[in-house]
Amino acid sequence: MILIIGGAGYIGAHATKIVAGKGYRSIVLDNLSYGHREFAKWGTFVEGSLADVNLLRKLFKEYPIKAVMHFAGFAYVGESVIDPAKYYRNNVANTLNLLEAMREAGVDKIIFSSTCATYGIPQLIPITEEHPQLPINPYGRSKHMVEQMLKDFCFAYGMRYVALRYFNAAGADPDGEIGEWHEPETHLIPLAFDAVCGHATLQIFGTDYRTPDGTCIRDYIHVTDLASAHLLALEYLNSGGESTALNLGNGHGFSVREVLTAVEQVTGRTVAVEEAPRRPGDPPVLVGSAEKAWQLLKWQPKYASLEDIVTTAWRWYTIMGKARSSR
Repeated sequence: MILIIGGAGYIGAHATKIVAGKGYRSIVLDNLSYGHREFAKWGTFVEGSLADVNLLRKLFKEYPIKAVMHFAGFAYVGESVIDPAKYYRNNVANTLNLLEAMREAGVDKIIFSSTCATYGIPQLIPITEEHPQLPINPYGRSKHMVEQMLKDFCFAYGMRYVALRYFNAAGADPDGEIGEWHEPETHLIPLAFDAVCGHATLQIFGTDYRTPDGTCIRDYIHVTDLASAHLLALEYLNSGGESTALNLGNGHGFSVREVLTAVEQVTGRTVAVEEAPRRPGDPPVLVGSAEKAWQLLKWQPKYASLEDIVTTAWRWYTIMGKARSSR
């Protein structure tokens, strides 16, 4: 049985579906601050927080948990700058609660949802796992701190982990059962859908970067591919694999304008845009190498094309009832 922390959230719910499809039983622990009860369709749902140490102990005592997948982290970069205490308390201190409860219960395997934000401003493209980790905001620093904790718990207590450093998660479940549902929404593709439906105007932050079309380039990875990597990481640890950190990305990037073109092609509508100045700290290009994940996990993105990513996202957006006519 797997304990999935944050399993009612965007990526966590997709992972819960994937592992259930392979016959694993799971406990989904989520406080629903950003997750959705409707997404907890697979496994036993428990509403609660990692701040509740007694609840954690109870779960490890009552259920035959053999491994943990940890998705429960706050992930708004701007908010982390304004309120760093919130991020260090939730992302770092609460994770320490989890690790200590695991150690007490003798559970020694964890797959951790990390981020490419631990690298900071890229020095080389594509980014490999050997790139220096120099995060530039509290969000990235909080994830980096957890990675350091995992290393220390591995050395001192024999815990084994896989830290998966995501690039830009996007898309939705191809079956249309779950998808992207953030409040507030900050991701480019759903914001572009809002724009094509006449709900808002999309701002393009920076059009003068040294890229082919002047806009930022990012590595978009389909959320189902991210979820499948968690299953492979679990099986890797179950087979005796050593602790490691792995990038998860497509290995190539798409510019903001390329994404908007894809949105227009898939929806048949025009994205209403407004050009705006660059945002501080936005690198021109952010693309990762996932070669190590392929070597260790035999993981390779299945939904790698921009059309696949946007098409599944648009299907979910319409299912959610957000695609109102702009006419």
